[in-house]
Amino acid sequence: MHTLVILGAGKIGRMVAHLMAKCGDYDIRLGDVAPGAAEAVARKYGNVKGSVVDFASPASLDGVLKGAWAVISCAPYRCNPLIAERAKAHGAHYFDLTEDVAVTHRVKELAKDSKTVFAPQCGVAPGFITIAAHDLTKAMSEVHDLRLRVGALPRYPNNRLKYNLTWSTDGLINEYCNPCEVVENGQLTTVPPLEQLERITLDGVEYEAFNTPGGLGTLAITLKDKVRNVNYKTIRYPGHCELMKFLLHDLGLRNDKDAICDLFNKAISGTEQDQIVIYVSAIGMVGGKRTERTYAKTIYHQEIDGEQWTGIQITTAAGITGVVDMVRAGQLQQSGFLKMETIDCGAFLKNRFGKYYA
Repeated sequence: MHTLVILGAGKIGRMVAHLMAKCGDYDIRLGDVAPGAAEAVARKYGNVKGSVVDFASPASLDGVLKGAWAVISCAPYRCNPLIAERAKAHGAHYFDLTEDVAVTHRVKELAKDSKTVFAPQCGVAPGFITIAAHDLTKAMSEVHDLRLRVGALPRYPNNRLKYNLTWSTDGLINEYCNPCEVVENGQLTTVPPLEQLERITLDGVEYEAFNTPGGLGTLAITLKDKVRNVNYKTIRYPGHCELMKFLLHDLGLRNDKDAICDLFNKAISGTEQDQIVIYVSAIGMVGGKRTERTYAKTIYHQEIDGEQWTGIQITTAAGITGVVDMVRAGQLQQSGFLKMETIDCGAFLKNRFGKYYA
């Protein structure tokens, strides 16, 4: 049995704990800052122990990490640098879900001389979408354009934003405000968020997509000398982008992220009836012919093991648990910085957790 620490007992942490507890190969220590949160989850399983953990306290983190094989951080992205530091100090593998570029750079630094794996960005985007995108390019002698698109959307939107809260509000606003890494004409550069609006139609439904940061993970750097253009955009229903630009730019709320997070949490309902829309397109040369290859899938909220889970819980948890499980099985590198694009897509989809993308 492998001792696995999961930090964060919120929506995603609960799903991660469920998948790992049910498979029977892990002893789990679940920690959360809120008193009673981890303990409430732990009571459902015989191999999960819950406790209060202060993500900002080295001593508190050291207590839960002592003797652990690995840690999965489902904590807010700002907490991850310290969690990664303490994981390294204890010789534990480290996995997280962050989309934040600065946090990933810090984790990458910690991985340089590490004897264990450091794998940030293991969710949907970045995460699985990076695995799928790299897979589409394998048979291409030249890759001209690689487009990655993901949206976490309500199935039944009924407000002007056409949006309901499906995940971290803090993370949502953060990705609407920070510059976005892309490759343009072979050069690694940044572009502003909420720009380069486009319309796409998938399975007869019209969406819009616009620049947001973090979704490429390390893929832009990996492919900057191999692909002419690489970019990531967030998918929303038409009209969402313009209203967000009004709030963030015209009203100046991008300068007060706490205020707009508070506004969203008070005014916009959450939903458990959601869908995760994933679209990847690669255009390049195959056998001397210009060819486009596409991966497109929509994953809905569903019942698993007699319990209802949202699409964002399933896809995010499946992404990170699949990677952790492959490291445990010796299918991936055992030390250093793990890039999602180095993971074989076929092997990931065959994994007992990766199967939710299959």
